[in-house]
Amino acid sequence: MLNTVYQLKRPRQFEVVFKEVELDDRHILVRPTHLSICNADQRYYQGTRPDEILREKLPMALIHEGIGSVIYDPCGQFQIGEPVVMIPNLPVEEDAVIAENYLRSSGFRASGMDGFLQEYVQTTSDRLIRLPGKVNPMVAAFTELVSVSYHALTRWLNTAHARREEAAVWGDGNLGYITALLLHYLCPQMKQYVVGVHEEKLSYFTFADETFLTSQLTDDFAFDHALECVGGQAAQYAVNQMIAHIRPEGTIGLLGVSEEPVPIDTRMVLEKGLRLVGSSRSGRADYEGLIQLYQMHPQILSYLENIVGEEFVVKDIKDIRNAFEADIHKLMGKTVMIWDE
Repeated sequence: MLNTVYQLKRPRQFEVVFKEVELDDRHILVRPTHLSICNADQRYYQGTRPDEILREKLPMALIHEGIGSVIYDPCGQFQIGEPVVMIPNLPVEEDAVIAENYLRSSGFRASGMDGFLQEYVQTTSDRLIRLPGKVNPMVAAFTELVSVSYHALTRWLNTAHARREEAAVWGDGNLGYITALLLHYLCPQMKQYVVGVHEEKLSYFTFADETFLTSQLTDDFAFDHALECVGGQAAQYAVNQMIAHIRPEGTIGLLGVSEEPVPIDTRMVLEKGLRLVGSSRSGRADYEGLIQLYQMHPQILSYLENIVGEEFVVKDIKDIRNAFEADIHKLMGKTVMIWDE
């Protein structure tokens, strides 16, 4: 059967291509229904990634955050029409030490291979997660991003020392909001501070104990551990501010993505004996752990509804382009595209 794939040919230019999909007894077909635009998608769309990366990766279908409906399952593991979360990470091997999202051999949709911006997605059952009942599909659409925060927090908690009275999250955007929210429920005993640069955005963090503007921090502001959710050009300032205020032997989890190298104050990292833990993407185990957390604390889903931003019904390239252009100018929130069948 022919599959319609919406590829980004060059920055700000989509094209339709048709690819043959062969049905077999191993692969499941999913019809995407709700797709969420990520900052990584925007870096390709706007052409802000280095030219050599754009030449290497494009043309390519974007989007790695999304849910869909099962339309064909030869294995009988899913019911036809069942809603599922699609996992973009595609491992080809297992390692006893290295997680699937860090194996250099793993593929990743919308990064060197077609993402979910296509009529049908052919995948295997281990790359699909059942959605729990009564989950808002607009929230479910960005489950992948939430799983990235969940993954980073589990790594951070496995590294941080036992004194966990206070933690600080740097970043007032979507990633900071999600990470701080999950931390609130994973570590309810920990006093949480959120540090950002937009007072309006910080007003969303109602679950945090206190919020601060970066310009408001005093010399006596301190905490045991921290998480960086800033990325980009501002990461240098954020990381060094965290290093200056964290207590000795604390752990800093790094989540923000930066295209350029970020200079950090290594002298103070050494002097304080700090641990810096980097995290990227997520694997199936993180999705499963996150779904369990949703079931234990369903109020998390209500908080996540606060960052559902623009909703676009899309049926052609013009609609897709309009969604991406609108997403550029948003203050906060996740832009979700709804496929018009």
